[in-house]
Amino acid sequence: MNATSIRLGLLALTLAASSAASAADCSLKVVEGWVRMPPAAMPMMAGFARIENPCAKPLTIVGASSAAFGEVEMHETRVVEGVSRMRAVPEVRIAPGEAAVFKPGGLHLMLMEPGAALKPGSKVAIEFATKDGGKALGEFVVKKAGE
Repeated sequence: MNATSIRLGLLALTLAASSAASAADCSLKVVEGWVRMPPAAMPMMAGFARIENPCAKPLTIVGASSAAFGEVEMHETRVVEGVSRMRAVPEVRIAPGEAAVFKPGGLHLMLMEPGAALKPGSKVAIEFATKDGGKALGEFVVKKAGE
């Protein structure tokens, strides 16, 4: 084996390791996050965002948490027989190159037991956990209802 063959072999191994590390490090991107304040003092709020999967494999969100809230749950609102109903969603699967949109009237976060009074313009961090053990942190801006 000559020096050129050895260098090419090492380069191939380095590229393969780099590619594997990149795939393992791939994580969700949380963008356009915001929290809707309730119209009156209530112990819960709703959170919305676009969560993008830039990875080459599907990722599944299995939970969310925030130091600003005692509990964070994923919920979905659906109209069933003419009645709007909300239910907890245990996980959200996002295909490669796709996004999950958490929006009013659909998939959203229920943010319960706020630890402190939040004001419009303040920011909170919400962390999403994936089935493969990954984490994605998003910044959410607090907005008044109707903004």
